[in-house]
Amino acid sequence: MEIRKVGVVGAGQMGNGIAHVFALAGYEVLMTDISQESLDKAMSLIGRNLDRQVAREKISEAEKSAALGRISTTLRLADLGPTDLVIEAATERETVKQAIFEDLLPHLKPETILTSNTSSISITRLASRTDRPEKFMGFHFMNPVPVMQLVELIRGIATDEPTYKALLEVVGKLGKTAASAEDFPAFIVNRILMPMINEAVYTLYEGVGSVQSIDLSLKLGANHPMGPLELADFIGLDTCLAIMNVLHEGLADTKYRPCPLLVKYVEAGWLGRKTKRGFYDYRGETPVPTR
Repeated sequence: MEIRKVGVVGAGQMGNGIAHVFALAGYEVLMTDISQESLDKAMSLIGRNLDRQVAREKISEAEKSAALGRISTTLRLADLGPTDLVIEAATERETVKQAIFEDLLPHLKPETILTSNTSSISITRLASRTDRPEKFMGFHFMNPVPVMQLVELIRGIATDEPTYKALLEVVGKLGKTAASAEDFPAFIVNRILMPMINEAVYTLYEGVGSVQSIDLSLKLGANHPMGPLELADFIGLDTCLAIMNVLHEGLADTKYRPCPLLVKYVEAGWLGRKTKRGFYDYRGETPVPTR
């Protein structure tokens, strides 16, 4: 089946980035969210990000206009019915994702491929709650989507070969690189990355180093572009905690126990950049460590 029209569920941080790259690659995109304000913000952000690409001479003004012309928005999930591929990019909660697929199923064509941009939830389990587990896959983009080159492709136990090949072709058309992962908690990237971030929080919690010294050590000592605590703030501490909980529950190993300090920050509502406070305070001119 040729994929031409793509539905994106969720206009947040990941959803708008996914809509951006698909539209730029020539796909018709229909993005949906429960709030008109979220859709308006997403379109505005996509416009600004495309402008940035024009300024850096990555794309032309004509390509930007064409991409914006390919994106439409709706508040009605049912409107995604005629799409060939659906990418769910809603909040990282399994009950929310299941409810979305449940509402969507009666409106879809039999051949539509369903995917989730989940960073950690079982693809097999999500697929089993739909009428097409063989046409269901994990389609995990990295943040920020327009910049990051990798896409993790995760097969559930029932995913068939034509579905996998179709998505592999899509990733190529987007100009990105696919890494195939098996359906185990947190897949590849987050299975390795999140315990590193969690360990950095433990290092802070135990007083081994300050926020600044931990981030500086990894940037200059391991050549990481961003320190682990700075990166946690960028990802969102609630997302980091959710993934650590999935690892801890799914693999039943104490090495994945979320650091109590990470839990404390999330309980305080200090979720990182999106709430202006996390391991750094972002309310002033420059970020200031909170510990």
